[in-house]
Amino acid sequence: MELKDILINSILLNEQLKKLEITFDEFRSDLSLTVKKEDLLTFCNFLHDCAELQFIVCRDVTAIDWAKRKERFTVVYNLYSFLLNKYLRLKVNLEGDFPEVQSVCSVWKSANWYERETYDMYGIKFLNHPDLRRMYMPEEFEYNPLRKEFPVLGIPGSLPLPEMGA
Repeated sequence: MELKDILINSILLNEQLKKLEITFDEFRSDLSLTVKKEDLLTFCNFLHDCAELQFIVCRDVTAIDWAKRKERFTVVYNLYSFLLNKYLRLKVNLEGDFPEVQSVCSVWKSANWYERETYDMYGIKFLNHPDLRRMYMPEEFEYNPLRKEFPVLGIPGSLPLPEMGA
């Protein structure tokens, strides 16, 4: 049975999840699900705790800055189930220049550093995160390097550039 079929059957058996808006997307045999940010924790707990699924590993959390879309950012969670030997990509779309979403650290402890990195690089705030602070950039640094508006050549005057012809 395919992962999509297993997921649909498991969701249909759960009364609470039947009401959620979940979008399925498949590309080159990779399955992605998109949920609303309000439903993220409920759905993550389901994926983790469901006996038929057991997505007990969060392998990565990252984001995409679409720049011109209404829902400018997409947070992407890469999950793994040892039981099914399958990967799943879970997505949440966020609006605004200073987006916020609930932290999934209560479901997957490994999300802690991934969420911190995403916060540092994209400026996405993870609510209820146990230790949300920057990882690479200094706390007082006002920019997020992976956002589309970040200058390609960096912040003028922040680093000395090598002289031409040297």
